[in-house]
Amino acid sequence: MGAIPTFDTAPLDGALAASILDWWHDAGVDLLVEDEARDWAAAEPARVAVFAPAASPAPAVPAVALASVAQLPDTLEAFLTWRLSDAAPEANWDGISLTATGPADAALMVLVDCPDRDDGDAGHILSGAPGRLFDRMLAAIGQSRETVHIASVCTRRPLAGRTPADLETRLAEITRHHVGLVAPRALLLLGNAASRAVLGTELTSARGHSHAVDHKSGKSRAVASFHPRFLIEKPMAKAESWKDLQRVMGELNA
Repeated sequence: MGAIPTFDTAPLDGALAASILDWWHDAGVDLLVEDEARDWAAAEPARVAVFAPAASPAPAVPAVALASVAQLPDTLEAFLTWRLSDAAPEANWDGISLTATGPADAALMVLVDCPDRDDGDAGHILSGAPGRLFDRMLAAIGQSRETVHIASVCTRRPLAGRTPADLETRLAEITRHHVGLVAPRALLLLGNAASRAVLGTELTSARGHSHAVDHKSGKSRAVASFHPRFLIEKPMAKAESWKDLQRVMGELNA
């Protein structure tokens, strides 16, 4: 009694390890351990205020960086073609690219982090068990895949399902451009990566209220919630997810 259970990690293959990392990623965990050991029982050192001279103005963003965003295709059809081309940031990743689906003028746009492992065989984002749960979520608010524009921050699945840090800013810019081309009335962000890409904040902070998202075509109202794969692993979160879906309905009917 009171013994700490041990686990045999020998059979832990790559797919299972990646699945575990996905679960924690969807929950918003960014760091498992710190680089340096910490003595949690030690007294906290006294804090000393240090006044530094005012920082010099930040250098202007190079014109080439601004141009790269401005030069993204300005029609949805051309943009989706570009997302599947060799010019896309994910073009050299393993796997196949999956494009967005659904009407170009949908009132509701749904954004997830990336395709799941089985999505390539299905040929679309959100398949398998997460897809079936997602379909039920849509039905609960009077929507379906035929009425909703569904997209992902990454067109291919990154290693361990996590967006590479060096591409996160670029993919966020591309994602917000995509939102502007669709210009939905409401935007449902499923998972931490989608919340970070559009709102610039973690899912845990973004949940609980709607957000105004400005884009070149006007404004959309965004609601952040849990990815279906997280709800499968943690069914108790479904009650909170339902509150988020009700908030989406409110934005659609406003």
